[in-house]
Amino acid sequence: MSTLARYARAEWGPLFSTVRDALLARRLRAVPMTLAAVCLTALFQYVQNQPWGYQFIQNIGSVRAEEPLWLALVRTPLSLFVPALDLPVWGALAQILLVFGIAEICLGWWRTLVIGYAATLAGTLYARVGIELGPQNPIGLPASDAQVIDTGPSAAVVGLAVFVCWRYRAYVTGALVIAVMVLEVLVKNNLAGREHLAAIAAVLVLCAVSAVRHRGGGDRRSDSDGPEAASGPGAGPGPGSGSVKPPTQS
Repeated sequence: MSTLARYARAEWGPLFSTVRDALLARRLRAVPMTLAAVCLTALFQYVQNQPWGYQFIQNIGSVRAEEPLWLALVRTPLSLFVPALDLPVWGALAQILLVFGIAEICLGWWRTLVIGYAATLAGTLYARVGIELGPQNPIGLPASDAQVIDTGPSAAVVGLAVFVCWRYRAYVTGALVIAVMVLEVLVKNNLAGREHLAAIAAVLVLCAVSAVRHRGGGDRRSDSDGPEAASGPGAGPGPGSGSVKPPTQS
């Protein structure tokens, strides 16, 4: 086996095996939440591009820092599925299908939603803090960003990618995701890029909390509803097995 093949096996082997086994055993039934999310995003895209539907989507899933916090919190769950108007919708659908699908198989549907929501919420709250700090602060934002719509599904996608990479010890891949997001901010310093970094920071905190909870070699299967907790043909070698511990701007 070549050095490159050994590296790829070490980096992606457990993750690939888990996803492959689940899809072979259950096919599309392995990712029902992901399919629902893709359909909901496509529906929102269609509605918001209709003259009669744009304001409706804004009212239920558009989040801006200038709005009251309670209203942003109410809209944030649906904002995960409102694609950016200035980007091709196929990009958002592909991101959700790939990253949400892998996360749903590896983590379970409810944990995928929780982590995705936490990442999106971190970006939403950061926008408010950054505007309060002002552009003179290194992590501050200009007041004009208060009128920019939050990132939509991209913050959740980035956060889930980092968490899954950590959980399955694909550390180099996770580091590359973070590096790309940092480069995005350096090249195009906008609200979306800053919110992506806030989402990553929140997910890294979740990773640290999860690591502390499982310190001491406890059984990771006890708290997961993903395939690593299952038995039977749909179960894969998840992170609980063996030695693996696991605005519109976007």
